[in-house]
Amino acid sequence: MKPSAFVVELLQIAAVVGLAPAFVGWVRMLKCWSQGRTSASLFQPYRDLAKLIGKDVVLAENASWIFRFTPYLLFGTAVLSAGIIPILSVDLPMAPAADIIVIVALFAIARFFTALAGMDIGTAFGGMGASREMMIASLAEPAMLMAIFTVSLTNRSTSLAQIVMVITSGETVVRPSLAFALLAFVMIALAETGRIPVDNPATHLELTMVHEAMILEYSGRHLALIEWAGMMKLFLFVAMGIAAFLPWGIATEGHLLALPAAFGILFAKLGLAGIGIVWIETGLAKMRLFRLTEFLGSAFLLATLGMISFFILD
Repeated sequence: MKPSAFVVELLQIAAVVGLAPAFVGWVRMLKCWSQGRTSASLFQPYRDLAKLIGKDVVLAENASWIFRFTPYLLFGTAVLSAGIIPILSVDLPMAPAADIIVIVALFAIARFFTALAGMDIGTAFGGMGASREMMIASLAEPAMLMAIFTVSLTNRSTSLAQIVMVITSGETVVRPSLAFALLAFVMIALAETGRIPVDNPATHLELTMVHEAMILEYSGRHLALIEWAGMMKLFLFVAMGIAAFLPWGIATEGHLLALPAAFGILFAKLGLAGIGIVWIETGLAKMRLFRLTEFLGSAFLLATLGMISFFILD
């Protein structure tokens, strides 16, 4: 392993931690512009996080260690995932230690502890949000694994670094199985990151809350860490989609001279991804909770069709 690979690893983690709030700010700006409203600054999420970090933490008397530990776990799993997913380069020291299934497992652990923390205080909103989150997870995770297996079969590996290498080498061409997997992945990513039509990250209405209901009792730096981890999760899902389906631009060697071009192409892809997210969210309305089974069932069907088409056509 080259010494420069460790530098690239640290730069990549710093980029995810530092750029995730700006990406969320970019999505919010585009959404305001598309609706004819005046937008806040691109840097407003940084100000919100700084304000929360500066406030005191208020804990309920019956809060256990789970409630206090969960914000740090969410932030830690997001940072760990940032070191595994090839975002700027495939030559990462942590990349061989874990594949895309491990990344899904890390997100599942974070969701499990968020649900536990939501129920820990014993409020009605926390329990309601936890039950809704688990229902969505039970539908989204099988579809996610099916889409991952389709991509892995096509590229003969579950390692994202290996998938990037195979696609950029030209061995993988456009195939129906990958098109079905991409559609399924986009639908699952909307559910996993709490975006419309599955959830509304800007709402605090009782009938529509899912993720927000579980974190209502958090304050101060705990809430800042949860919000920051949520921003990184959105960034990482976009990065995971780029690595699995559109990896061109990711450096295939750990050379530092390749990083400026990788950064530039990453910014361009994030800009386009933000436009895509806003296009979907402004074109769709928030679904009723019991319609989500149809939405995520469609994602599972698309992922299954992708796998079937792989065995029939490829």
